[in-house]
Amino acid sequence: MTDIQSKKNFSAGDVIMRQGDEGDCAYIIEEGLVEISISRPNGDVRVVGTRGPGAIIGEMAIVDDAPRTATVVAIEDCRMLEISKEDFSRRLGTADPVIRMISQVILTRYRDTLTRADISGEKPYWPPVEMIELGYTEQGNAMERIRIANEFEKALHSGEILLHYQPIINLQNGRIEGFEALMRWIHPEKGFISPGIFIPVIEDSGLIVEASKWALKESCLALKRIESKTGYHSGLHMSVNFSSTDFSSEDFVENVYNTLSESDVAPEQLHLEITERLLISQPENAKETLNMCRKAGMGIAIDDFGTGYSSLSYLHYFPINTLKIDQSFIRDMSSNDSSRELVKSVVALGKNMDMSIVAEGVEDIEEAKFLKEIGCDLAQGYYFAKPMSEKDVTDFVANWKSADI
Repeated sequence: MTDIQSKKNFSAGDVIMRQGDEGDCAYIIEEGLVEISISRPNGDVRVVGTRGPGAIIGEMAIVDDAPRTATVVAIEDCRMLEISKEDFSRRLGTADPVIRMISQVILTRYRDTLTRADISGEKPYWPPVEMIELGYTEQGNAMERIRIANEFEKALHSGEILLHYQPIINLQNGRIEGFEALMRWIHPEKGFISPGIFIPVIEDSGLIVEASKWALKESCLALKRIESKTGYHSGLHMSVNFSSTDFSSEDFVENVYNTLSESDVAPEQLHLEITERLLISQPENAKETLNMCRKAGMGIAIDDFGTGYSSLSYLHYFPINTLKIDQSFIRDMSSNDSSRELVKSVVALGKNMDMSIVAEGVEDIEEAKFLKEIGCDLAQGYYFAKPMSEKDVTDFVANWKSADI
């Protein structure tokens, strides 16, 4: 389950949070109006304001684990988005250290201001953190990301999230070598939602860990079904994408091992696709995890090679055995000499380091022929096949004849 919870509804008169209580979440008001009051040491209660749609309430307590500084009561029926302490802590933990430091300093000043106001009875010259409102753009973006995370979690358990499989072709003999599993979201009202929209959101929310576990298990089971129906026996591989958040999960390796065992997929048939950003962000953790997977026989592929740091040093440091050339370079080969030379260089580099090379985004025969000529091993792209459902890819494999390149 994600740490971002479902929407919360409160009726007029409900106490949403009480001063002095432990705070385990904050809320963003979507609809309705609330009243904020503070009880001073002498027993007086002072209303300090009201807040409506777009306001955040209760975030002070989830930042520093201190008790609530104010009581908040719904004065109209309210609908809110909840942000848990766990989710906030995870996001803050991955933030820049300077941002974390400044956040703590600002929080301390807010609390000092409220304490002085409580003692003196004077009006605070700074509003409590619970009363801060987001700017229009920031508010919209934050609320939309929370909505996407909320809806994705439900979608994952209701069958809206699917896997499509794009065949990977051996350029030298024309045979199907395997597939890349790609996550798709078909929303019942909004239709297709691009992975470019929801993947960054579920990475930030932590939902990516649950989603990746599901994708790994489903794709391994699908691989066995495809092999069974098409007559392939342990001759195909499945590439599955993983993020830095996945690698931070303590049970990552254990889950991968268990999934392979339960699905009866050989370790050699699983390729872990990772990004350069993962290697840079947590090199020691990544190296240890990847070494365990590589020793077990799994393949390790760098996705979108050439678009990130592309440091040659990490090709030696990490147990990488496959480079995937980003589709942007493949797309530009015919019109851009630099892209063409870069592709040739990557292929040569991979050969010198005994790595397999996969070209992404191959869309025509000329690209495929050129890649074959320079020694590129594998390719995927619309020239061969688009990502397909399990049924369609099974039919595709059953009817495939070696590509004439």
